[in-house]
Amino acid sequence: MAAAGSLPDPRRVGAIIASAGASSRMGGLDKTLAPLAGEPLIARTVEVFERSPNVGSVVLMVAERNVEAVRKLAAERGWAKVAGVCPGGERRQDTVRLGLAALPEGDWVVVHDGARPLVDAALIAAGLAAAAATGAAVAALPAAETIKRVAGGARVVETLDRGELVIAQTPQVFRRDVLERAHREVTDDVTDDAAMVERLGVEVRIFPGDPANVKVTTPSDLAVAGALLAAARERAGA
Repeated sequence: MAAAGSLPDPRRVGAIIASAGASSRMGGLDKTLAPLAGEPLIARTVEVFERSPNVGSVVLMVAERNVEAVRKLAAERGWAKVAGVCPGGERRQDTVRLGLAALPEGDWVVVHDGARPLVDAALIAAGLAAAAATGAAVAALPAAETIKRVAGGARVVETLDRGELVIAQTPQVFRRDVLERAHREVTDDVTDDAAMVERLGVEVRIFPGDPANVKVTTPSDLAVAGALLAAARERAGA
């Protein structure tokens, strides 16, 4: 294990980019290949990992319908770190499990949503540093609004203390043996890999996420991501 606060050898770090969803809320648009600032959304995501000095290999997990198109894109772009473009599973956790099987040998795994194209190399490095202590870390933002727990869809049961709540993002970083064990032992539905690791009793640390690290699930999210990219370009050119 890497020492707390240090970064592991990038040759021992693999990334799984999960982009195998149905895009059911995109109004008929496939978000994996949706145009974002003039190029496919998935390309924006992958190229951050290509440039990251802390990641040695990447597998792209996409819907069966997109496998050939993304393989062609990978060849055209010359993505040197991409070890495979593979079809995902029925559930997100199935997709990640299949991604683990496709990754080259290593000690650490970075799991990232393909639909978060505004991730950056600093966030990946922060996740690897945070995970060194316990073997698991998740990007997260503090909950900024009041959150209420309801029953029956309408009846408020309680108002939660938002000081104890965070909003999870990706990347999520795990020691590989911990994540593989979680995928062997936890078979019921979960919303992210951290939830599986938590059930093993492993301490999951959080590290500061980025408000700009938005997840594209609807057409309006795609517009927001495009605006954020344009603003970042304007700042860079200033």
